Amino acid sequence: MSETAKNRMIVLDCLENLFVHKDFDAAKAALHPDFVTHSPGLPSGREAFTEAVKNSPLAGADAEIKQVAADGDLVMVHLRLRRPESELAVVDILRVENGLLVEHWDVKQPV
Repeated sequence: MSETAKNRMIVLDCLENLFVHKDFDAAKAALHPDFVTHSPGLPSGREAFTEAVKNSPLAGADAEIKQVAADGDLVMVHLRLRRPESELAVVDILRVENGLLVEHWDVKQPV
């Protein structure tokens, strides 16, 4: 399996655990302890990031992964997050290093 394919699988497993299965401990295992997010309002660090996501309004949303693109150490995932009062289109961009997610960017847009 190529490195790009491995990175794609690592990111998908993490995001499915975070947003689909709500298994925050399993998601946490894929994050580097010094995980950095560039998303405004979310803290960096494995523990702080997973706690923030766990306690965010989006934690209760129904999530659907729509598309995935990977190129080397970068993986981009397009998600739809649905709550009764709103729906968001999200693209997460994650960088993988040595089998762990080390960096994150995202864009969000109301649907």
